[in-house]
Amino acid sequence: MARPKPGQKTVLVTGCTPGGIGHSICLEYHRRGLHVIATARRPEVLSELAELGMSTVALDVTDAESIKRAHDEIAEINGGKLDILVNNAGRTHTHPALDISLPDVRATFETNVFSIMAMVQAFIDQLITARGLIINISSLSSISPYLFGSVYCASKAAVCAYSRTLRLELAPFGVRVMVSMTGTVKSNTASQGHRTLPENSLYQRVKHIFEWRLVFSQNNDTMDTTTFAKRLVADSLRPERPGWLRSLFGRPDWFWYGGLARSAWFGHTLGEWVVDLGSWNKFRMPEIIKLIGEDPAQKKRK
Repeated sequence: MARPKPGQKTVLVTGCTPGGIGHSICLEYHRRGLHVIATARRPEVLSELAELGMSTVALDVTDAESIKRAHDEIAEINGGKLDILVNNAGRTHTHPALDISLPDVRATFETNVFSIMAMVQAFIDQLITARGLIINISSLSSISPYLFGSVYCASKAAVCAYSRTLRLELAPFGVRVMVSMTGTVKSNTASQGHRTLPENSLYQRVKHIFEWRLVFSQNNDTMDTTTFAKRLVADSLRPERPGWLRSLFGRPDWFWYGGLARSAWFGHTLGEWVVDLGSWNKFRMPEIIKLIGEDPAQKKRK
């Protein structure tokens, strides 16, 4: 197993399967001279990273025992000192709110929210020793009405709320928290098994829009993972500054990047009504209302 050189900073990244954001983040931190500890449920998929000199560790972020084993193994690698933890592992969830399955929802929150909480608790000893940095990967969906993505939006909004408070609670220990408000970026999430509309769904008349929405993030101003990773890593390594100077001259607390990120930031800054208005048109709401309004079953209910 590869180990860091004396004085070399270490970074642990979750969800590093090839083709995804985590994989590109590993490559970029490695290029910048940090010792990368890449993780995945099946570490054999990380053979390319191992050949480059990175450490690879098996980790299922939804399994407490797997996290404990990884913590102990990583402590052997880095001597109990972790400079950066990137909580990247995530799960997509596109389904109308009226059609969701609660066990499926719980699985999404386990991966997108509870796993981050578990990783922070498990590795806080190593982060405090290094006075390190936690990077939690959230999404623009946390502040926008991402059509048919209510569960995903809720999970990413939870990451933002958790991180905002975590930042205060960890400040006395010298551990910092950065949140990535990620825009549309090429990733593996769009290739995950897609959910389908049940036969009795009230949205059957707009099934084509639902299917269009399933791959929205991969077809709308989508940024490649390499470009995104380079900017995220560069900003995470910028020096610390006082709060009022940080976003301009230092490491940002909130990192807005990826496709549509600039528009979402601008709208969010002006007011939620701007984001709502933009989303109304972006997600074809006039077409949806027209088609559903033409449904005989809906007319009968009226």
